[in-house]
Amino acid sequence: MQFYGYFRSSASYRCRIAFGLKGLAPDFHGVHLRRAEHRREGYLALNPQGLVPTLEVEGHALTQSLAIIEWLDETYPEPALLPKDAFVRAEVRAFAQAIACDIHPLNNLRVLAYLKSPLGHSQDEVDAWYRHWCDEGLAPLERIAAARSDRGAFSFADLPSLADICLVPQLANARRFGCDLTRYPRLGDIEAACNALPAFAAARPELQPDAEA
Repeated sequence: MQFYGYFRSSASYRCRIAFGLKGLAPDFHGVHLRRAEHRREGYLALNPQGLVPTLEVEGHALTQSLAIIEWLDETYPEPALLPKDAFVRAEVRAFAQAIACDIHPLNNLRVLAYLKSPLGHSQDEVDAWYRHWCDEGLAPLERIAAARSDRGAFSFADLPSLADICLVPQLANARRFGCDLTRYPRLGDIEAACNALPAFAAARPELQPDAEA
């Protein structure tokens, strides 16, 4: 397995957590987004979208973090990242997609860069944009997580799932942009439970081989 990612990419962060939970250690290749390495011809041949992450395995180039993680879960079924019950499985996917499809795209690096140039917004305005959409997304997730009658240490019961794999990177990025996470105590408790696990702790951006200050 060859894994292409960037230390600050939350989508790459999700995959690193999943690799850790599955006990996998693919060869890592850094793709520096701020140096536009994702736009180079060689990388575009591998991933035409020019995004990270990409997982190259057995002649296939898998893209999009949720697709990669579901492939991992189907190929390496233990420990399972999705519950067996079809209703709960749908709820876990919905929670994960609320982050990966609703919050993350609005706060992606390329969107933030476009707001600054060519649209001409100041850094303060860009940061306010980030925090607004983060709060819009996290507030309902806090209510969902807090309302679960069967709640365990994690988003769904006593084992980490795809929901937690998406939540932890999102909270880490939100904290970096100055979001007030004290408004989400249940999500904070889940994050703490996750980060106590080796797979989550080892996946932290600052511990990656391509990490920068």
